Parts: sequence; C-alpha cells; structure tokens
Amino acid sequence: MDISIDIETYSSVDIQKSGLYKYVQSPDFQILLFAYKIDNSPTKIIDLAVGYKLPRNVVLHLFDPSVIKHAYNAAFEWYCLSKHFNLGEGMWNWLPQWRCTMLHGAYLGYPMGLSSLGEALKLPQDKRKMAVGKSLINYFCKPCKPTRTNGGRTRNLPRHEPEKWKLFKEYCSRDVDAENAILKKLSDFPVPDDVQNQWELDMKINEKGIQLDTALIDGALYCNSAITDELMKEASDLTGLENPKSVIQLKRWIQDETGEEISALDKAGVEELLEKNLQQDNVNRMLAIRKELGKSSNTKYQTMTECICRDGRVRGLLQFYGANRTGRWAGRFVQVQNLPRNYIETLDIARKYVKQKNLEAIKLLYGNVPDTLSQLIRTAFIPTEGNKFVVADFSAIEARVIAWLAGEQWRLDVFNSHGKIYEASASSMFGVPIEKIKKGNPEYALRAKGKVAELALGYQGSAGALISMGALKMGLTEDELPDIVNRWRKANPRIKDLWYTCESAALEVMHTGKPVGINKGIIFKHEYDINNGLDFFIITLPSGRELFYPHPFLSQNDFGKEALHYYGTSQQSKGFSIQSTYGGKLTENIVQAIARDCLAVTLQRLDEQGLDVVMHVHDEVIIDCPKDKITEKEVCRIMGTPISWAAGLPLKAAGFESQYYMKD
Repeated sequence: MDISIDIETYSSVDIQKSGLYKYVQSPDFQILLFAYKIDNSPTKIIDLAVGYKLPRNVVLHLFDPSVIKHAYNAAFEWYCLSKHFNLGEGMWNWLPQWRCTMLHGAYLGYPMGLSSLGEALKLPQDKRKMAVGKSLINYFCKPCKPTRTNGGRTRNLPRHEPEKWKLFKEYCSRDVDAENAILKKLSDFPVPDDVQNQWELDMKINEKGIQLDTALIDGALYCNSAITDELMKEASDLTGLENPKSVIQLKRWIQDETGEEISALDKAGVEELLEKNLQQDNVNRMLAIRKELGKSSNTKYQTMTECICRDGRVRGLLQFYGANRTGRWAGRFVQVQNLPRNYIETLDIARKYVKQKNLEAIKLLYGNVPDTLSQLIRTAFIPTEGNKFVVADFSAIEARVIAWLAGEQWRLDVFNSHGKIYEASASSMFGVPIEKIKKGNPEYALRAKGKVAELALGYQGSAGALISMGALKMGLTEDELPDIVNRWRKANPRIKDLWYTCESAALEVMHTGKPVGINKGIIFKHEYDINNGLDFFIITLPSGRELFYPHPFLSQNDFGKEALHYYGTSQQSKGFSIQSTYGGKLTENIVQAIARDCLAVTLQRLDEQGLDVVMHVHDEVIIDCPKDKITEKEVCRIMGTPISWAAGLPLKAAGFESQYYMKD
C-alpha cells in the first residue's frame, strides 16, 4: 500500500531565509492542511486549522511500516509530521518508510521544482501544481503586517477569507494529485536502494546540523558594519560623490580624474584597473575601497544569523542530488560549497580580535578588514562543546578517478607512490626529470604549467580552459598555451582516447539503440517507456548508479558536428531546455559522478563507525566527535580503504584536527 501526502503549514519563521529546521522548531509552527491519496482512491483533505483531526485509519497507515509514504520534497513532510506527532528520536525509524518524488525526478535528470517538473513531463493541466499557490501561501502560511484595515492582526486565519481558504484546500489537494501523477509516470525508472539509503543518511546529517560560533559571528557583523561606515565616509570625502557605491557616478568620477574610458567596475574590472596602477593616488585608493566594500562573501555571516536554531546549530546546509547531472550535493543558505579560503597564519589571533570587536587591532595586524572577515567565515563552524573537528578530504580525487578510468598507468604509478601529480605532469610534458622540479631549481617554473594543465585539460579543454583556470595570472602567455595543451594531450594519450571513446559510444548507442560498454564496466544505453513518454540516454556507473539524460537526440552542435543533445537544466537560464554534450563533457560527468559515489561510500562507512559527519564540502568531510574518539589518521585510513566496485582506484585522503573549520 502507498499513501501520497502534501501538507500546508504556518510558522512565523521565513523558510526561504532560515530553512526547514528553524521553521519547524518555531513555537508557533502548525500544520494547517493534510491532503492524502491512498493507492488509487480519490484525494482527500483534512482541515486541521479548523479543528479536525486525522482519521484513525490515516494515522494507522502513516505508522504502518508496510505502507510507503510518498511526498514531493519528502524531507518537509517527514520533519513537519515528526514534530506534529512529537516523535523525537523515533523519526529515524520512520524515515525509511518515506520516498521523495523530488529526488526521483532529480535522479532521472529533471528539474527539482514541482511546477517545473510537471511542465517538463507534460502532465495534463489538472495534474499540475496550481499557479495561484504562492499568493495563498503568502496569505495563510506567513505572518501578516498589522494594519487598520485588518484590525491590527498579525496572522490571516481561514475565517478571514473563506473563499481563499476553500481555494487553498483545492491547491493542497492538487499538489497530491501532481505528486502522484509524477510518481506513476516515473515508476518504470525507480530510485535505487543505494541512493535511497544515501538520502536517508543525508537527512540525518542535515538534521544533526553543525555548531556556530555566535560570538565570532556577532563580532564579524559589528566589524563589517563599522568598517563599511568608515570606508563609505572616506569614499565620500575622497570623491565628493553623493553615493560612491553608484557605478554610474563612480565611472564618471574616475573618467573625469584620469581621462580613461571605464568599461566595467565589477570585481574583474576593479582588479584590472588596480593592476594598471593609475597615476592618481586618489583613484587607486577609491578602487581599493570599492574592492574592500565588494566582499559579498561577508553576507554569509548575516545568513548564519537567519538560519541558526535555538541550540546554536545551523541545519539543512546540504541539498541531496543538488547537481542532478552527476548526483553531487549542492549548498543551501550559507552555501558551504563556495566558502572563501583562508590564508591568514594567525587565525586564533584574528578570531580573538573579531570576537572582541577590536577593529583597530584587526586593521593594525591585517590591514584589510573585509578580507580578514571573509577569511574567517569557515572558522564560524565549530564542534560541539568538549568535542573536536576531524577534517579530511580525498587528495586529487578527480585526477585519480580519470587516471583509473582511462588506464593512464604513469599517472596511477604517481598516485600509488609520491602523489606529486603537478610535478609529474610537468616532467612528462617537458621531458625533465621530476627530481629537478623542486624549489630552488630553475625547472621548478615548469610546475606552474603542470598544475594549470592538470586543472584545465582533463576534460578536453584547450587554451580557453587554461585561461579560465588562471593561466595568464600565473605568468603564462597566450602564445605558449597551445603548446601546453598539445604537450599535456601527448603525455596522456589514454585520457585523450577516453574522450573519443565516450563520444563515439554515445553516437553508436543513439544510432543503433544497442548498449555499448566502455572502460571499467561503464555502459551507455538508450531506454524508453512508450506508455509514459519517457526517453533516456543512460550511463551506468561502476557503482551501479545511473546518470540520466532525458529526451536524447542527435543533431549538429555549434561546430557543425553530429553530437548528443538532451534536455537539462541550463546553467544560464535555469530553465529546462536543450543541451549539447561531447566526449570531454561526458567524461567529466562520469568522473565527477564516480568521485561523488566514493564520497557517498565514505559517508556510510563513517556513519557505521558511529561518527557524526556534520558537514561535507566537495570531497571533504567534517566530523564532530569527542577528543579521544578517533584521529585524523584513522579517518584518512577509512577514506583510503578500497571500494569493491572500484578495484585499483588509488584513493588517498589527508586531514587535520581543529577547534574550528578551516582550509588547512
């Protein structure tokens, strides 16, 4: 038996800013409506806001382990109902009975929103999310502003707008119908048990949350506000402008002062002008001020205050299957996947002065206050009192995976020995003994070329990829980039072959309809469900997980070459639209997906050891544990343990222990 569920709720906490967990933990949290559908029976709705109770048979179904509960973004229904029924730790026994239809769609390569997924699947209009929902949610599910017209109330209740409430009930019921229609349409391509288990572990990690250093956050917000006021005053005095943050006003002022035409004053434009070192000191200083004021990463401190729960922890920072092309996790709210790096060597001292709100000491020791605050963002994450962080990450995981996948033996030899891939790559590219590529020798300059080549060229990149990866800022010239590309490809013939193997296999599958196997048991295939109008190009990974490319077809790409096309979420428009791919991009998808699966195995292994992973960032895990529980060496050993489906993949991890998170 299956039951599909959708609920509507009220809380004074803004879920968009603060997240699910703080939203539900609010004292005024309440479930307003409960809509459900048991198997193929008609959808019913229970109006909890006006005092009705859930029928006994529904409650029995909810807690019957043999009944599967389905919901769109099931984390929401599961957590809200766990709070409603006051389950406490019992919610973990309940979680395996839930299935998330949003995850199901994402696993198959579709967008995550219920409305956009219904549109992508071309559901009939009566099975799609109602467009009126947003205004109804704003009216009934959030506090309202007290006015003379509404009698000074701070919340809208069903009696205030009965017709709207009737429509809201219809909206809630329609969401169940939409979720159920999606579930049926996708049923021939189910989410594998392994991925379901990973989702459940992700729920555990997100609900556990991670402790925040509230004293540091408070100090950082104070210092940021104070230095912003100082810099704005200096900028006004310097330029005489009414609003020195105005791009139009500032452009005109710089042009008047220097006579130069200013094309842009974004981050890159300011950097370019500062590198020019214009003759006017006042202009250079104003550009430096703009650069300091542009540290948008410091808004993360404000985001932390909005998300922090009453116990000082922040929850829900990770989005499972957030990158549905590879299945990687994405960041939410604080966006831990793009935290600024830290280079300050005296982090303890910097943290102390920020907590003390000692702006003068920070300026004296570190100069640039916004940059200092930016570098300390990572350190706002701290272990539970009395515990420590053990932080460990896979070393060069993508470089290891692609070497293993392609069978590039010299690279595997490097990873199985000293691991110095940048030096080894330069040695292979330029025919210089690796022993000579060390600090103090002239040959050490080749390491930069090896490094940028490794970062940019593994997925069929060329000179443009080198530039994007910062080759010119490393001191390389555009003239030497084609030579670096050619040398890297010549040194890595098996990786180059892998690109073309992926591309030709994809074309063959689309032409013949027959599966094609490539390296390490990877299978390319084309499958469809005629009854539901589903059509997928599929890549089966060594782990058994699959990557889905919806509605594939062959067409000419921008270079006039036959290529695989499919529908996916555009990085630019965020809409579900036609995408084109090629051998290097398919290789990138596969490599990143395998690296993701290695992390998923590691998370499960650490959980089985009774270790609390409170956060993970890319290929790095952060464990919050008692000081005598485990060492970083033991964690690295677990992470380096061979994986059954990846025989011969040379995994290795490096780590450290700390009283706050940082980039070691």
